[in-house]
Amino acid sequence: MAAITPRAVFVVRATDYEDLIARHATRGQARFFLESRGEDLGVIEARHARFHAALARARALVPAGWRQALVQRADLDRFLFAAEDVIVALGQDGLVANLAKYAGGQPVIGVNPLPDLYDGVLARASVDSLAGLLPAAAAGRARIERRTMVEARIDQGGSLFALNEIFVGHRSHQSARYRIEDGGRAEEQSSSGLIVASGTGATGWARSISEATHLGLSLGPEEPAVGYWVREPFPSRGTGTGLRAGKLEAAPLLVTSRMNEGGVIFADGIEQDFLPFDWGRRVRLAPAERTLDLVVA
Repeated sequence: MAAITPRAVFVVRATDYEDLIARHATRGQARFFLESRGEDLGVIEARHARFHAALARARALVPAGWRQALVQRADLDRFLFAAEDVIVALGQDGLVANLAKYAGGQPVIGVNPLPDLYDGVLARASVDSLAGLLPAAAAGRARIERRTMVEARIDQGGSLFALNEIFVGHRSHQSARYRIEDGGRAEEQSSSGLIVASGTGATGWARSISEATHLGLSLGPEEPAVGYWVREPFPSRGTGTGLRAGKLEAAPLLVTSRMNEGGVIFADGIEQDFLPFDWGRRVRLAPAERTLDLVVA
């Protein structure tokens, strides 16, 4: 049987210019909106043009005979990745995190199209490096970082995966009430919610919480462990603050909702894609079995 031809799947998100046109219908209306606020549409148009030039260059570097596909971030939940795909995330680091939960072991190359604007922590490859990285990834010769992900699994069905972190709490600014269990310890809590982060996510939201609370944890991005941090736990007669942070390896963190309404669980900051977490539901939070296979540039 002949080998299946590899496919390069480019994942992108709409540019700021495209978002503006979608919101205001015409370029003229978008320009008027920005100028009335002291902003220059020309700067945004120039970034848009640079991004699409980078995308065209990237697609031109796909080996001859390969298939190609282009997927918008908003359509990832409806796109089916195949085993022979090599995924190219062209954009900011958040795009790599967004697609991680949809990939199924395919190599992912994070490409920074605007290195003077984007940090490139996960999207570290240059556009021109794709000429060598694509065939190497398809042949299994590329160096891979297998980055640990977080999984949230509800006892009544449903799960979420995250590369950075999973949030458990209330959808508004109200206090979240729940029972938390870490190993042999458990307590009722009222807080601003909690996050469970991987080693990748430990440099973001989790870092800001750990620095504010002086509750640091050592987590490597490929280490098969995750950490949790409780945000602003409130002590009262019925709630405690003993379980504020911890590292999860073999045993999961168990959280049972005490919220009549408004409880949510969401991943990597995508609040629209959430699991309901109302009274009595229990979520198991732990390192996921799947990883993000990130190609090292």
